[in-house]
Amino acid sequence: MNSSFTLRRRELLISTGIAGLLAAGAGRASAQMGPKTAGAAPPTATPMPDMIPMGYDPAYVEHVVMPFLRTSFYLAETPSLPLIGAAFSKQYAIPHDLWGLLYDDWAPNFEKDGLSVFILGLDKRGPDNRRKKIYMSALTGDLYPMYAGKVRAFFDQLFDAKNAGKPLMRRYLDSYFDLFWDLHLGVKGDEIPAGVRQIGHSFNAVLGFRDPLLETVYDNYMKVRALRAPLKRWIDERTTDVMNGKIKDPEKTFVYYWTKNGGQGEDFRQMDVVFESFHNFVALSQWGNTIYNIMLKLDRNGGDPAVKAWFKKTMESGPDKAGPGAFTPLQRFVMELFRTISPNPGSISSLQELNPVHGADRHVYAITPHQAASFDPSQWANPLDFDPDRYIDAPTSSENRDADVKALGLSKCPFDKKAFPVSDGRKAEIVNSGFGTVYGVVDGKPLPVCDHAGYAPFGFGYRRCPGEQLNIEVFADFLRKVWADKIEFERLNMPNPAKIPIGPVTVIDDTIGFRRRA
Repeated sequence: MNSSFTLRRRELLISTGIAGLLAAGAGRASAQMGPKTAGAAPPTATPMPDMIPMGYDPAYVEHVVMPFLRTSFYLAETPSLPLIGAAFSKQYAIPHDLWGLLYDDWAPNFEKDGLSVFILGLDKRGPDNRRKKIYMSALTGDLYPMYAGKVRAFFDQLFDAKNAGKPLMRRYLDSYFDLFWDLHLGVKGDEIPAGVRQIGHSFNAVLGFRDPLLETVYDNYMKVRALRAPLKRWIDERTTDVMNGKIKDPEKTFVYYWTKNGGQGEDFRQMDVVFESFHNFVALSQWGNTIYNIMLKLDRNGGDPAVKAWFKKTMESGPDKAGPGAFTPLQRFVMELFRTISPNPGSISSLQELNPVHGADRHVYAITPHQAASFDPSQWANPLDFDPDRYIDAPTSSENRDADVKALGLSKCPFDKKAFPVSDGRKAEIVNSGFGTVYGVVDGKPLPVCDHAGYAPFGFGYRRCPGEQLNIEVFADFLRKVWADKIEFERLNMPNPAKIPIGPVTVIDDTIGFRRRA
């Protein structure tokens, strides 16, 4: 298990930035084709058979281990505009060896089992990126008050006095799925079956440890496959409960807005609602990674002095006051944390090979880097400084007009601004910037995001993660809790800390705890 190849393979994955790529994004596919092309010749030999542990299911070896070994990632150009071109497609854009986590047949079957907008090309999302706009309709900034009580209760529980002085990330994961399913379906506690909790933990373990040659990855991968069918049935039943008003406050769930605004049409079927709820194991798994890195920056005995100084300044000077620019001081502080932490280091794309090798069974992807863009000196005068005020004058999605785009040397906006009116009772519509970035307009007021090539933690243009505003507000509440309760983070002296998977290809020693200042 600890062969030099396995170690080199893991180092390669980390260096190529696959950690977090599954969500934009998602997210944190096969090269260009998804399932194997019909008629393709099988490989002539199984390479390196001595590497594969005895006892692994042959189907797992064929559909997970071998694709993993035949996958290549290429570093794409750092964008000059907040846009990824359509040649770098989202169609099937997930590493081939992960399809078995999502589909029974080890390959995508969109018509039978549903799909996610995160693995679908622009040309297949309905008119004007409609599927993304329906997804976004549940996550606009005006809806956060609907979800805030659940998020704040989660942080109250996490930072309960009984958890002080103890490793925090294990406790985070133990209660995380109550928040996850409460946000999606309005259920928590004993309403969540043991198998539903288990599949979430197993999914996280596969993404965290990632190497399919590891026994822990194999065991958890096969648990996901065994538990996925009952999970889908459970989500489908709970989705129907939300639609029929059989849960308390259904309007406080993501599924409520997806079903209302999708109308169970072809651009967001009920099976897609089920699939998105399951696929969000990937997207929201990055919360743990983000919390962990914020705690490191605020560590009382070390941390980042600039971050700690800005945190104090922000909270003492009115974190939520209106001021210059589109964002409050606390929102700007959170955005700068995202820029510098970069929990999702890149956008993964499937590629169209111009000269495919005959009979080759290989999988090729491009990675558009987020961190390199966020620290690009051609985009910021002081990219290495921690400076939340950089967003006061940064361009937003509501400001990228034809005139602005022409000033950049383009003849017109790459995307026409098209509105999708919601059907959930709000006076709201989901629109897009000239670069394709989706955002909301509620009661005539734009709720924009920073639409700038130098701000990349959530991706670019039509590929940008629709959960950005939710993330900003969730971590603003996290920081409000830290400030109000005088919480200090510190490393604990632990001789044998637990290894905790807190995000894609991110396994940490659980050694961060907290205490309250007197």
